[in-house]
Amino acid sequence: MTEKVSTLMVRQRLGDMLNRVALRRDQFIIERRGKPLAALVPVDKLAQLQEIARRHALEFLARQTEHGDEASEKEAMALALEAQRWARRRRRKPARRPR
Repeated sequence: MTEKVSTLMVRQRLGDMLNRVALRRDQFIIERRGKPLAALVPVDKLAQLQEIARRHALEFLARQTEHGDEASEKEAMALALEAQRWARRRRRKPARRPR
């Protein structure tokens, strides 16, 4: 379950929130003035997202080398960062429009 919470609530209830994340696998989107700022998620969920991004980057690089287009180290790093952003976007729900 993903719950939106304010930064003030995080400061007041951090211990409770950490227990919920660890024990109940809850997830929190931390907002400041109604805008998403950070997420509090179980560690294994973060590892899973990082692994998805890594696999996506490796698959892309493998396709590039099959076609003879090897990427430089700088291009590979940029690609890995883009893959990480892509994996994070897949997990997010569309943002609500402010009223």
